[in-house]
Amino acid sequence: MNGYMPGTTPHSGGDRRAYYLRLIAAASSLFHLRQILSHAIISGHHPDLPTTTKLIHRHSGLSKPPSSALPLSLFNSHPQPDLFLLNVLLRSLPAASALSLFSSLPQRHPHLRPDSFTFSFALSAAASLHSPSTGRALHGQIILAGGLDTDRFIGSALTDFYFKFMQISHAEKVFDQISHPDTVSWNSRISGLVRCCSFLRAVRAFGRMVALGNCVDSTTLAVVLPATAELQDLILGRSMHCLGLKTGMEDQPHVVTGLLSLYSKCDDIPAAEIIFEEIDQPDIIHCNVMISGYSSTGCIRSSVDLFRDLQFSGWRPTSSTLVALIPVTDPFGHECLCREIHGFVVKTRLDLDLLVSTALTTVYSKLNDIESARKVFDAMSEKSLATWNAMISGYAQNGLTELAISLFQDMQSLNFKPNPVTAASILSACAQLGALTLGKWIHQIIIHEDLELNVYVCTALIDMYAKCGNIVEAQRIFNGMAEKNVVSWNAMISGYGLHGYGHEALRLFSEMLSAQISPTATTFLSVLHACSHGGLVEEGHDIFLSMARNYGVCPRAEHYACMVDLLGRAGRLIEALDFIRTAPKDAGPGVWGAFLGACKVHKVTSLAKLASEKLFELEPENAGYYVLLSNIYSASHNFPEAAAVREAAKRKNLAKLPGCTIIEVNDVVHSFTAGDRSHPQTLAIYSMLERLLGKIVEAGYQAETQAVLYDVEEEEKEQMIKIHSEKLAIAFGLINAKPESEIRIIKNLRVCLDCHNWTKFISVITKRVIVVRDASRFHHFRDGMCSCRDYW
Repeated sequence: MNGYMPGTTPHSGGDRRAYYLRLIAAASSLFHLRQILSHAIISGHHPDLPTTTKLIHRHSGLSKPPSSALPLSLFNSHPQPDLFLLNVLLRSLPAASALSLFSSLPQRHPHLRPDSFTFSFALSAAASLHSPSTGRALHGQIILAGGLDTDRFIGSALTDFYFKFMQISHAEKVFDQISHPDTVSWNSRISGLVRCCSFLRAVRAFGRMVALGNCVDSTTLAVVLPATAELQDLILGRSMHCLGLKTGMEDQPHVVTGLLSLYSKCDDIPAAEIIFEEIDQPDIIHCNVMISGYSSTGCIRSSVDLFRDLQFSGWRPTSSTLVALIPVTDPFGHECLCREIHGFVVKTRLDLDLLVSTALTTVYSKLNDIESARKVFDAMSEKSLATWNAMISGYAQNGLTELAISLFQDMQSLNFKPNPVTAASILSACAQLGALTLGKWIHQIIIHEDLELNVYVCTALIDMYAKCGNIVEAQRIFNGMAEKNVVSWNAMISGYGLHGYGHEALRLFSEMLSAQISPTATTFLSVLHACSHGGLVEEGHDIFLSMARNYGVCPRAEHYACMVDLLGRAGRLIEALDFIRTAPKDAGPGVWGAFLGACKVHKVTSLAKLASEKLFELEPENAGYYVLLSNIYSASHNFPEAAAVREAAKRKNLAKLPGCTIIEVNDVVHSFTAGDRSHPQTLAIYSMLERLLGKIVEAGYQAETQAVLYDVEEEEKEQMIKIHSEKLAIAFGLINAKPESEIRIIKNLRVCLDCHNWTKFISVITKRVIVVRDASRFHHFRDGMCSCRDYW
């Protein structure tokens, strides 16, 4: 003690207190604080409220992570602690200790009536828990206390609490009750909206803040700039930059960082470089943002060069540096770099860092190296929600939907609560799998967990319901969205196209333009698909021409293929051929594949041969083209040519993708292939097929055998097509699904003419709605009619 306590202790009370307060302020370690406390006890000065308050406050600054033993013992040493001491203590304690102390106040310290600061510090502690239930209970107490919920300080704390649990609507309701929110309150709201990925709302909140006459400070600019960056709204971002220049705030470090991020994410790297070069002494954060900007815009060489410059200048790269360096946005062609970075990460022992490991999981998933992604994931001793999201998303993006769903269930079993990113990833998996029941379950989880239905979750729900056959629910969600981005519009337009509602897709496209949402290449592809499936040739052609002319969107290979499909389906094969000849040379095999498909529909053998010759040159290993040409020859009874095509494919060891149909009954997915006899209910399924066939033959059904590949008797052909996978799945559904319920199946290939005709008859005799999703679109069969109007 003698080494730290200076001079003689004053004798008067006031001088003694000032003496101890000065000592506490100068303390640089917990050991020093304990020395001072011991001296105060020996001298008889302790307990003294101001001294205890200062000790607890200084202890919170020196104790990392915060500890509770000494602060609580100091607090308990006072028989009548005051409210100020309580508030300082609550602010310094770990969350669990702070909430325990708060809940004990009525019994242990009834004289202490919580004020706005008390509730705010308790709310801050509740925000660090896994569940919002404690914070909601605190909100209830605040309301019962009367008048506190309109207090600016406590209103900001409540707003921040709800944002931390992604409950945007609750946060905004609380904020709107604050009387005269100041700049700090508005900054908290905008920052919370950005954290919740609600970027458009954040920008609108900024606009309202300015319109109400609130002052904008450098923090305001720093929190709103990320929203403009994520929206890639360069015009608005430049307006923010101008505001910073006019107010002299553009040189503030956090504003500079925001501007660098803005220009990088808007692909304006030259502007970002100008800002970066004007910084006198760029720190590691500035460099990290610039490295990230280079990586995200494909300037990988510049990203690596800046990283090397950092190392040569003596800076030690942080985990954020390496996350920025990993080319997560577009890793293709940079697999070696990714593995080199991974090696560097292991060497520097940053592989234990959650941010770095999550980025590596993401990049390996995007490189389709799901095995490496899973190894990184499994090696993490602790996992964050972002880590789980990365792996679930990786499985979904690689078509491993069942693994994605299984991992999601594992995550739940470990009491990880999903967030909007989790929901969007798992809904994507449900959409690919066509698992409507599972998708509905995820929707219920979203509601039960009170996850915010932000633009990303709503868009994922629209996509899931549309791809699982429930276009009505997709439309309901779309119409109820308060905020829509271009992806939301694209998902709904695409959904209409999948279901054959071409006119509805065009109407929605027109509404999108009226809402001043700029269409993207994906938008036009969705609209063209809708026109193709709806037979809207002239409308589709006009939209294709408007892409570059009116909207500056250059048509890509898939747009040209869609136009060929549009003309070909309508029987305008010569126009389609002329269109192909005017297409760019890099339009690829897609245009000829679409043309060959049209030749099959309209049984034009001569043009089919021309298309197949082009395709065999462009994609000699694609077995599908051989199958298509063989089918065309068989349909025209040219069996020798059909056999020759099959033989050519056989010599090249090309195997046809087997037809497979899945059906979900009672939350279980069942899979069938043609002639499948492996299912436990095989006897019942085939018995049902025989009964159905007898009834539909009486109703006028005749088998369509034109596409059977072999030159055999008609009766044998009928036997071949009778056991197609979709027929087996429908028969299984009729046996096991609830009476009068819809039968929903998904086939990996385009449904054949006979199965299409067969299903129309089945819908009549069973009085069932049957929904079929094939490789091309949805077919809704009802009362002997199909939604495609036999145009598919």
